[in-house]
Amino acid sequence: MDKRITLPITGMTCTHCAVTVEKALRAVPGVGNAQVSFPESVAQVEVADTVSTETLTAAVTKAGYGVSLSDTATIPAAMAAAKRSDGKMHVAVIGSGSAAFAAAIRATEGGAQVTMIESGTLGGTCVNVGCVPSKIMIRAAQIAHWQRAHPFHGLSHAVPTVDRATLVQQQQNRVDELRQGKYAKVLTAHPEITLLQGHARFADATTLIVRAADGHEQSIHADRFLIAVGAHAHRPAIAGLAQTPYWTSTEALVATELPRHLIVLGGSVVAVELAQAFRRLGAEVTLLARSTLLSKEDPALGAGLEAVFQEEGIRLLKYTVPTSVHYGKGQFVVPTGTETLRADRLLVATGRTPNTQDLGLGRIGVTTDTSGAISVDDHLQTSVPHIYAAGDCTTHPQFVYVAAAGGTRAAINMLGGDTALDLRIMPTVVFTDPQVATVGLDEQAAEQHGFTVDSRTLNLDNVPRALANFDTRGFIKLVADKHSGKLLGAQILAAEGGEIIQAAALALRGGLRIQDLADQLFPYLTMVEGLKLCAQTFTRDVSQLSCCAG
Repeated sequence: MDKRITLPITGMTCTHCAVTVEKALRAVPGVGNAQVSFPESVAQVEVADTVSTETLTAAVTKAGYGVSLSDTATIPAAMAAAKRSDGKMHVAVIGSGSAAFAAAIRATEGGAQVTMIESGTLGGTCVNVGCVPSKIMIRAAQIAHWQRAHPFHGLSHAVPTVDRATLVQQQQNRVDELRQGKYAKVLTAHPEITLLQGHARFADATTLIVRAADGHEQSIHADRFLIAVGAHAHRPAIAGLAQTPYWTSTEALVATELPRHLIVLGGSVVAVELAQAFRRLGAEVTLLARSTLLSKEDPALGAGLEAVFQEEGIRLLKYTVPTSVHYGKGQFVVPTGTETLRADRLLVATGRTPNTQDLGLGRIGVTTDTSGAISVDDHLQTSVPHIYAAGDCTTHPQFVYVAAAGGTRAAINMLGGDTALDLRIMPTVVFTDPQVATVGLDEQAAEQHGFTVDSRTLNLDNVPRALANFDTRGFIKLVADKHSGKLLGAQILAAEGGEIIQAAALALRGGLRIQDLADQLFPYLTMVEGLKLCAQTFTRDVSQLSCCAG
């Protein structure tokens, strides 16, 4: 070789990082050998005379690390690593929700210094305006429903007195407790994480401009970036809607008065959960769905939920989109083409849009889809190698546990690791009553993947615990590969569907066959025993078995 180049490497946190940098350098044409020392943070590279320092720097940067040179002017601006006097990698995290915190904690465990930037309320969607308050409201509504309509003879029924303001106060107290305990106190316990309040935007690929509420701006330079800015409620293009005081889920969850009549636009998760909750608390509810309920799932799930809604007095208008929305004198007027609906409140729950509009992503080459969702690979890496993204602002499914898993894996990878986010076995739950829970493939998806499908559906009147509960609404469905007998997926409509589905997810993860489930010991009386019973229906008539037949 013609010359030896010494490169000070930044961002390495372990010996595996050094190995990764070595591989990247050795892959450069003209490199004869490369030796990287993690303790010394230095790479010694033997190269041909035609190989430049800039070429080597580009290879290191593409691998996810940085090069600190005395003359940074020779390094392209988009590749220049932020230098820290203490030698630690600097990670900038935009957002403070589950993905952001998971990444920040994992990054500090790997030795990084983290700057977290939040423009709104600490904690993101889940704890503040999503999972936590909605599940509290749904549980309260379930209790009210049981007072009116529990199935047990000999226990009186009563019309519940609903003090919505007091319910909301209790709900928000718990939200505040969790935000303080799970987010604010975590920051206190991790001095390596610095929180900045303000709106962040990229000035270039290694620099953020953070604008505080008072207008003051400061620059933040970092080695790695995580975008975890979440999403906001989508507003459909319906004439007049923007000029009305409509609710999104955010306003609906903290409303201190019950509407007399609530119109809900939407047919997916948020729409069906809140429609049922408001109905059970005492509101008249009309639900307008663009197609069917839960249209992306097995049709039997939406049909089963529709029957429940009809029984509870929710009016469902399928394949219905308002032609316009008007508001006056305390009333929404919603023409549908076939009739005109009137209500004192309107809830728009038609999906969520990523909060990526004002980040300057186009300026630095981060790719997004038409909705603004950031495209990431299974390592959470964007089209710019040192910039990662996780959570609801990406093309991944918008679930808090997906966001947290993505944040953790992004941090591992930006510190030199190599771990992927595998979403093939992702359980989902819709918190209606009964709950809708799924994992793996449904019949249609399995056939599209080329499987010869065998499936069975077990109605809950075959599950002893459901009989004991006097609640046999719903079913358990298992989908299998006909040739191998392997479980491919499960779809559940059941009062405890969310508690059942993880057992099916673990069976999928373990590659179990239907017969394995049929032979497994399940505790009696439990709802999860329904998985065993459904598996047994592939080979026998379970109605002819005794209660706990093995």
